[in-house]
Amino acid sequence: MDSLEAFLKAWGSYPTGVSVVTSIEPDGSVHGMAANGINSVSLDPLLVLVCVGHNRNSYPLIKEAGRFAINILSQEQQAIASYYAGPAEARNADFDVAFTYTDSGAAFIDGSIASMDCRTVNEHVEGDHTVFIGAVERIDVNDGEALAYSQGKFGRVVMDDA
Repeated sequence: MDSLEAFLKAWGSYPTGVSVVTSIEPDGSVHGMAANGINSVSLDPLLVLVCVGHNRNSYPLIKEAGRFAINILSQEQQAIASYYAGPAEARNADFDVAFTYTDSGAAFIDGSIASMDCRTVNEHVEGDHTVFIGAVERIDVNDGEALAYSQGKFGRVVMDDA
């Protein structure tokens, strides 16, 4: 197994939550990408990060607009995760995703466990990705169970009381 294959297998074995990072196209339509390269950074101020590959359609949109939204998906949103995990050119225009727009124009996916409207405050180019640091300007939190992903499959996080 070469290093890249081992790297992908190792990280593919690490369970993560599932999110969709949304950005706005020049024509005003919503673009989204499934992402597990997200994280909280700071509590004061509220900062998050998203790692975006330079070959992704989201990269120039986020870079130019200086904004993005993170939507943490619920168990009921597996179809949305699959839709945004595929290449943009292969997406079915008939697939309907409902959005709520913030005052800044960010697109929150309806039904998400949490959605954050973020203004880019810093960027770090690392390898073939840019790490965008975003100041959270609005956050909506809803009830529900988070969608999880590991070893190429969607699932759920099971918490025991022990």
